Order: sequence, then C-alpha cells, then structure tokens
Amino acid sequence: GGKSKNAYEKFTKDYSDEDFDEQGDDELEIMGGPRTKSAANDKEWMFFDVAKINAKGGEGGDGCMAMRREYCIEYGGPSGGNGGCGGSVYLECDPTLNTLSMLRRKVHHRGGDGTNGRGDSRHGQRGADAVIPVPRGTIVRDQFGVLAGELNQPGQRMLVARGGRGGRGNEHFRTARMSCPAFCERGEPGSERWLQVELKLIADVGLVGVPNAGKSTLLAASSNAKPKIAAYPFTTVVPNLGVCDVDLDRANGSGGPGSLVLADIPGLLEGAHEGRGLGMAFLRHVQRCRWLGE
Repeated sequence: GGKSKNAYEKFTKDYSDEDFDEQGDDELEIMGGPRTKSAANDKEWMFFDVAKINAKGGEGGDGCMAMRREYCIEYGGPSGGNGGCGGSVYLECDPTLNTLSMLRRKVHHRGGDGTNGRGDSRHGQRGADAVIPVPRGTIVRDQFGVLAGELNQPGQRMLVARGGRGGRGNEHFRTARMSCPAFCERGEPGSERWLQVELKLIADVGLVGVPNAGKSTLLAASSNAKPKIAAYPFTTVVPNLGVCDVDLDRANGSGGPGSLVLADIPGLLEGAHEGRGLGMAFLRHVQRCRWLGE
C-alpha cells in the first residue's frame, strides 16, 4: 500500500502530461504519413482512392400457411400470402463526389429484409434497397481481383448484391388437383460478397511533373479550384480537380461554351517506384486523362 503510493507520487513528479504529449507526437511522426494530431484533421489526408467493402442483400420473408375461414363460406381454401423479397445493394455514380472516403468509414452495407406473408392473401413488403454513392471513374472488382464493372455516367447503377427471394405462401400452390395445400416456403438469404473498389479520376488534362513546378498555381489560375500552394516541395499530397471554361472551335468561327476538367497530380521524383517522395500510387489517376501536361 504505502510503497506503491510513494512510487506513484515519484512517477507523477518526474513525468508530466506535457512530456507524454510530446513523446506521443514524436512516435506518431516516426511512423510516417498523416499520423500527427494536426494532420489527422487535415481534409487533404481524407482523400481515399481505394476501399474494400462488404455487400449483403436482405433476406426474403417467409411465406404464410393459412386457410380462409369466414362466416357462410364453406370452402374458403388457402389464403397464405407470399413473403417480400429482400432489398438489393447498388453502387450509384454521383458526379458531386471525388473520393471514396465514405466507403472507408462504413465497410458493411446491407439491404433491408423482406417481411413475412400473412393470412387473407396479404403479401409481405419488399425490403429497402441500399444505394451507395460513388464518384465517377469507380472500378469494382470482386475479392479475387476479377473486374466486375465500372461507373462513368451520372446516375448509373450497378447491382453488387441481390436480395433474397421471398417464400411463397400456400395460396400460390393451389391447383385443380391440390385445392388445399398445407405447406409454404421459407425466404431465401441474400447474396453476400467482398468487393474491391478503386477510383480513377476522369479528367481532360492531367498535370504531371516534379514538385514545385507550378502545377497547383496553373490549376488555381485557370479554374476556381483552391489547391494548397506553398514554397516547399510536396505541397500537393492528393489529386485536385478544377473546371476551366473555354470556347470550343474558336478557330473555325463556331465557338461555343465548353469546359475542361484539369487534374493536378502530386509531384514525382526520380526513383518514385522505389518509394521516394509520395511514391507512384497516384499515377493511376492519369490513365483516364485525354492529355498530359508536364
């Protein structure tokens, strides 16, 4: 009792809270990347271009086994309704997004379950579909890396997990030979799979070059984008997009309003493939650019 108390007082006297805060910051910086307290809240580090999600369709509702029993109706017969189908999971292209940060925050996505069928020929309600918004240029692969599809057009949808089929009630099995079936079906489970989602930004012009070459300055001067500009290398740590309004076909005299999408890619150094600088992971975003400016 007394020895432990004295040891605790000596420990708190030798080390203050400020010492621990400084030590923690140093440890975070050693690990590299946006690990410090100030960088953890920086919006630039919230840019994500790869994600892994789990999609699961909702379960179908069970069918109902019921008989119609009413006054003055001698042979009511079967009256069990079908169960509702489970909700499916969709990926939908949203042109207002430019990062996969929402998918990194929520990994599991599930459609709603269908409700069970009821008597008096009442069918179950279908489960609600889960719609996941993703930016343009999103590529979807299955857990084995096989390409499943990509989303490029606004509003385009892709079914990634189908909901389970609802079970059929005994009314569905009524025939001329079997006028009173006394059985029904259970609902089927929805499909489930892991998906690898990758973003490749779609732009007309990609600005590629060494650090401090003026790429962000050119983007800020030609569009309303507000990239971070400073007098030190690697100011741009994530790709930035900007829209530049231009007149098309001005040389032919038939110019009209148009726009160019510019993409500012983080700077590259010699030996980036070996991990120098920010590496070469962001080069995937220049694959969809029509022109490259150096």
